[in-house]
Amino acid sequence: MRKSFFFSIALVVQHLSFSQQVAGFGAGSQQAEAQVEAQFVKTVNSDSFKKHLKRLTEKPHVAGSKANEDVGDYMAKIMTDAGMDVKLYPYDIYMSKEPGSSVIEIVTPIAKTLDQQEAPLVEDPFTSDPTLWKGWNAYSGSGDVTAQIVYANYGRKVDFEKLKELGISVEGKIVVARYGGNFRGYKAKFAEEQGAVGLIIYTDPKDSGFTKGLVYPEGAYFSESTIQRGSVLTADFTGDPLTPFEPALPLDGKQKINRLDPREAKLHTIPVTPISYGAAQEILGKMKGSVIPTDWQGGLPFTYRLDGGNDLTIRLMVDQKRDYVRVNNIVGMFKGTDFPDEWVILGCHYDAWGFGATDPNSGTAMLLSLSETLGKLAKDGRKPKRSILIAHWDAEEHGVIGSAEWVEQMRTELNAKTVAYMNFDAGVSGKDFGADSSPTLKKLIIEASKEVIYPETVKTVFEVWKGYEKDEPGIGNLGGGSDHIAFYMHVGIPSLNVGTSGPTLYHSNYDTFAYYERFVDPGFKMGPAVEQLVGIMALRLANAEIIPYDVNRYATDLKLHFENAEKKIKDYDKEFNGFSASNAAIAALTEKAAQLQQHIESALKTALTRKQLKDTNKQLLALEKSFIEEKGMYFGAWYKSLYAASDPFSGYASWILPGLEYEIALSASDRLEEWDTRYANAINDLGKKMDALGDSMIK
Repeated sequence: MRKSFFFSIALVVQHLSFSQQVAGFGAGSQQAEAQVEAQFVKTVNSDSFKKHLKRLTEKPHVAGSKANEDVGDYMAKIMTDAGMDVKLYPYDIYMSKEPGSSVIEIVTPIAKTLDQQEAPLVEDPFTSDPTLWKGWNAYSGSGDVTAQIVYANYGRKVDFEKLKELGISVEGKIVVARYGGNFRGYKAKFAEEQGAVGLIIYTDPKDSGFTKGLVYPEGAYFSESTIQRGSVLTADFTGDPLTPFEPALPLDGKQKINRLDPREAKLHTIPVTPISYGAAQEILGKMKGSVIPTDWQGGLPFTYRLDGGNDLTIRLMVDQKRDYVRVNNIVGMFKGTDFPDEWVILGCHYDAWGFGATDPNSGTAMLLSLSETLGKLAKDGRKPKRSILIAHWDAEEHGVIGSAEWVEQMRTELNAKTVAYMNFDAGVSGKDFGADSSPTLKKLIIEASKEVIYPETVKTVFEVWKGYEKDEPGIGNLGGGSDHIAFYMHVGIPSLNVGTSGPTLYHSNYDTFAYYERFVDPGFKMGPAVEQLVGIMALRLANAEIIPYDVNRYATDLKLHFENAEKKIKDYDKEFNGFSASNAAIAALTEKAAQLQQHIESALKTALTRKQLKDTNKQLLALEKSFIEEKGMYFGAWYKSLYAASDPFSGYASWILPGLEYEIALSASDRLEEWDTRYANAINDLGKKMDALGDSMIK
């Protein structure tokens, strides 16, 4: 009864929405699309998501392990059975396959060895799996050091600068820092640059623990035993550390790739490992040095100190091997009927630090279910007009490696063919819906969210998402840390991240199916709802006559981002007069985009030939490439998008207009004129493309 009510409401909302014009469709094609989407929503199997998630998370499956290969085989079979053409893309990556051996000991004043693995829980049988590993940070250096201790807050650049300002040296010391604030690899990078001999990382209860709510297994938050794992690979590019700009193709393959000597890769040399806040308390509670700045205080029940003093010494030993490891991307395709060489790509990684129920496999399970649903549509004669590719990436957890290698391998084809990349890493990991997107896809997300009912309500996802006080929900900007990076920031393909979130036991041995079932979504309703929304987005991108980019959004967002950048620069450079060339280009772009949108709407009211559609869409695919510049960023030429990059000082944060943000981070002004010219050229190039496209549509 509940299931039929769920779908009937969804269909009613869908038909109501389709009385409005949907971007990219003419009147005739819109009606046909409404029928396809109605059938799609009705075809989604509400039990499929749970079935796949349970199977994917039976065993811990770290990249390079036999268990991860088994997960890959399972996914390939599901996709093949759904009717997809499935291909395996293997790579040999230089990485840490296993944690190796490690020890953390308090040496003085009282000898004590600290726990490095979560305690098994009677309430969660998965946590007793004998194949679970202790906490570890992939790409740690190896070493055995005994030294005094320094607390560095989150281990951010500003935190190490503050230590220096306070007269605290980390040279020759072991640093302890809490997770958060930046990518863990930068904690290691900054610690090593400042002369530290080792790094210990922990999750503070102030950030996820008893100060937030009940801890696992009683609640959803980190317990005193929970450990966050993760890679500390840090480079000025994304992917395999030995093959920047080139795919790390198999060593035994026909095509040979020049690889760096590992000594040239500038990998970390100091030992790095994570612990729980229960173990960290044993260290932090014995520190007797200067009191920390107020905002450095964590959630443990004592005043934190900057250093441990002469009496407190810690031994940190890590022996972690690195070698070439075979990883495999699995990519399936539903070939388009009308425009097979125009690709809509959806992806999520499948490797995990343990069981990976929320991260990443909630997204993996959703995509597997979507494969089956789209397969049923195809068998019923409703194949997509453009090709839909669904990709499952390997070795993401080690540094967003699998997807980056595939983009480098497929760069030429992706440039010519890809409409959009949609990423769903941990895509169903809670009940709070959210999205990050490049400008042209924001309208697509908004429109699709109006077509799906939020589980156990009579409201749409759009209504729940935006809340009561806003007319439209906020959509964030894409940062670092997941598989959209190479598509968006290296090649220039419009991209998005969409899904649900909530409290998670991130990268821990407790991220299990039992945890998911108890605390993330006990009814397993969010998976099917997210699948419906994602499927509608994919079908609209695949079936629209004219690719439904929101061309007006470029100028709108650019104006806002330049205003923000100018305010930041004026804070440190009172003589700065603004980006006159770029602002003029944005003003012109506003008019050009509006004209192009009118041409598109007019064209959709006419009967366009297949050749006209193909020519129009080819030009639309080229728009985002205006922001791709071969020279790239000063902080890393691999990042070629002038529009967006991940923050090179944090790794996770989104930098919009990264060329300017880098100068702002350095409080520098010398290159601002250069950047004004480079950005103005890119924006003017985009405007010329819009003019040319508009002209071609009225001939």
